[in-house]
Amino acid sequence: MYLDKICFTCYYGLHTKRMIVERRIGVARNKYPEETVKLILDVSTKMFCEKGYDNTSLQDIINETKLSKGAIYHHFDSKEDILKAIFQRIGNENAVIFAKIRDNDSLNGLEKLREIFKTAVFNSNQSVLLTVSPQLLNNPRFLAMQIEQMYEIVVPEFVEPVLEQGIKDKSLEIENSHEIAEVIMVLSNVWLNPLVEMTDKEGMEKRCNTFNALLNGIGIDTLLDEETISAFIQFCK
Repeated sequence: MYLDKICFTCYYGLHTKRMIVERRIGVARNKYPEETVKLILDVSTKMFCEKGYDNTSLQDIINETKLSKGAIYHHFDSKEDILKAIFQRIGNENAVIFAKIRDNDSLNGLEKLREIFKTAVFNSNQSVLLTVSPQLLNNPRFLAMQIEQMYEIVVPEFVEPVLEQGIKDKSLEIENSHEIAEVIMVLSNVWLNPLVEMTDKEGMEKRCNTFNALLNGIGIDTLLDEETISAFIQFCK
């Protein structure tokens, strides 16, 4: 009985101290955590777009959201974690769009592949990614995260199924759909990505034309049309 009282007293004391500390650092009992996370991500996205990721501090985000430091740290350990969450949110939004294209019975495989690429390029999320993201070669963890998402989600769930449909409906004359899906995504997400290695407008046009030529050689006819190539070029300096 005495030991029980000691244990209870210790627990109660520690619990009380923790509550006091949380109040001091601003960790409120948030009834709407999803709304708080949304606020943090919305404000951070806006600030990263306006000032750039490297020029935005965590204190800037705290000031703009008018949340306490404790409230921010309750959901995110660092500014890097916030950017990861922004990437994840954009990825989830893109997945919904790509799924609709993949499941559209009125399009053949090649048409779906072209539409996925065009949607990815002209989607408003693309300009957000290009604006908020730091240079990926200088931030290899973000590059690794993008590549991981590409291999684990985009290739198996969207690109490969579309290629397999193209084989069946004869709109694509290819074999090894899984490997070709990986090649397409590596080239487009690394080689054509201005965040990995920036090039000028002439250089990007050459890359896009070479990309088309490579895919033509394995049975995919003109994946990037002139409008899509022009969009890639506009991303360059």
